[in-house]
Amino acid sequence: MATTTLTPTAQLTKDEVLRYSRHLIMPEVGMEGQLRLKQARVLCVGAGGLGSPLALYLAAAGVGRLGIVDFDVVDFTNLQRQVIHGTGDVGRSKLQSARETIQDINPHVEVDLYETRLTSDNALDIFREYDIIADGTDNFATRYLVNDACVLLGKPNVYGSIFRFEGQASVFYAKEGPCYRCLYPEPPPPGLVPSCAEGGVLGVLPGIIGCIQALETLKLILGKGAPLIGRLLLFDALQMQFRELKLRKNPECPVCGEHPTIHELIDYEEFCGIRGGEPMQQPAGVPEITPTELKKMMDEHRRFVLIDVREPHEYEICRIPGSTLIPLGEIAKRMNELNSADEIVVHCRSGMRSAKAVQILMQAGFRKIHNLKGGILAWSDEIDPSVPKY
Repeated sequence: MATTTLTPTAQLTKDEVLRYSRHLIMPEVGMEGQLRLKQARVLCVGAGGLGSPLALYLAAAGVGRLGIVDFDVVDFTNLQRQVIHGTGDVGRSKLQSARETIQDINPHVEVDLYETRLTSDNALDIFREYDIIADGTDNFATRYLVNDACVLLGKPNVYGSIFRFEGQASVFYAKEGPCYRCLYPEPPPPGLVPSCAEGGVLGVLPGIIGCIQALETLKLILGKGAPLIGRLLLFDALQMQFRELKLRKNPECPVCGEHPTIHELIDYEEFCGIRGGEPMQQPAGVPEITPTELKKMMDEHRRFVLIDVREPHEYEICRIPGSTLIPLGEIAKRMNELNSADEIVVHCRSGMRSAKAVQILMQAGFRKIHNLKGGILAWSDEIDPSVPKY
């Protein structure tokens, strides 16, 4: 287990003894355990939904050095779940916001900021400085990158993931059990698993999973209890149910198996089939139209049908005037409704789902058809700011 090595000169100040008194009176923690926490070095990858409770509780518990990797700014859509940030932080660097909150909670914590995208070029150099890596990322490319870097450096990876009402947590530590690749040897096809921005997430869920990650991190530092090594914890918030799956080390794993073939970090975007955060395998040959061009068509009273392929609950949030709702999953069986259309424009939230709909319609023989570039988000930005963004 990844416990912290104590130095002979380590000690707590009078203020720290008072601050951590509820830890110190627990025999499982005590003075020795609190000193381990003080000397521990933990890196949080991400300052978002999972990173927020993770960093807050590690700081409050007295972890002496916290590193945080993130390159994003605080957005209004973050505030529903990313509790380390406030309304006044919108537009600010997430790292600066997180550091201020952490230092307000516990000024004894040293906070290192890495305002950069984690890549194969910098991951090993950043990770080397820390005892434990806590993964709060939301995309597969970075999860595989974090996993491989941890395996190559022999560090534990405290993993968490969330989506809608469901969460997962585990500790991947190749020295003592399986790694992330043992569980997921290959990433899912690009676009198959929607992100939280596309599918949503209940605001409290990352708090639950992030706190579990914090708990597992503290247990590793203290060397107490049974960590989630070789176990995957599944949480269903709707049913308020926890389940556990036993995980086994895969002897054929390319990074932690008996005969590993991965000895250095690879191109993880290529491995996951993405480039620049977007799927490489987008529908090819889909004709596009800009929001400005669509507005011109409306102003000229051209004969066309505007189809919205989002879900009904999204349609209730906002809509483009004159649009007809046909969710993407119903396009194939309802395309007969479009046979009389002179021209068709299809849109969704950001342009990805509507591109798939256009491809389906083109394969069925529709020709004068366009995908609205950027979806209703671009319409709000460029044409009608009164349309809410989500």
